[in-house]
Amino acid sequence: MAGRDGRAAIAKRVAREFGNDDVVNLGIGLPTLVANFLPPGVSIVLQSENGFLGLGTEPDPGMEDKDLVNAGGKYVSILPGGSCFDSATSFGIIRGGHVDTTVLGALEVDEQGNLANWMVPGKKVTGMGGAMDLVVGAKKVIIAMEHVNKDGSPKIVKECTMPLTAKGEVDLIVTDMAVIAVQPDGLHLLEIAQDTTVEKVIAATDAKLILPEGEIPTFGP
Repeated sequence: MAGRDGRAAIAKRVAREFGNDDVVNLGIGLPTLVANFLPPGVSIVLQSENGFLGLGTEPDPGMEDKDLVNAGGKYVSILPGGSCFDSATSFGIIRGGHVDTTVLGALEVDEQGNLANWMVPGKKVTGMGGAMDLVVGAKKVIIAMEHVNKDGSPKIVKECTMPLTAKGEVDLIVTDMAVIAVQPDGLHLLEIAQDTTVEKVIAATDAKLILPEGEIPTFGP
């Protein structure tokens, strides 16, 4: 799976992890696609760390409101019953453990569930954002990302080499190749994409993967 199809497959698979009325924070980039693929009958409450609960979809062209943008600066709508508030209240929600699930991208994830997603050494960044609060405050942390970098190097590694966002907080990794659970004894391969094989997943992963007994389920577009 590659390109837009791969990103859509990742988002669709992540969306299966939510329960009805879960409060969910979607990070910038790929995670924002997840809201487009919710299974029938599942309705979530989207939270944005810049001060919203109850965000809706991207508005139609010409209907944008300059005061309604998500944490990534993209125009959004707000659903009936939604609310807006200051950053102190927003981070009180996050740090208080009221977010059920956060979905974030990553630069690296390792065997201990450590996450690096806020800075590439040597590159200028505007700040760390709310990721450090989200991974500690949310009940469940899901990483949604491509399995490898553009140069083919693995993003799931034995040990993170980039500056950490948090230690031991990742619960689930969903990529265009696999679904991997982070457990105390290591990384468990739960599912593979329809267009790949276990051997290809292992070859594209620097970290050790623990395989289940029997046939591994698949997911796809």
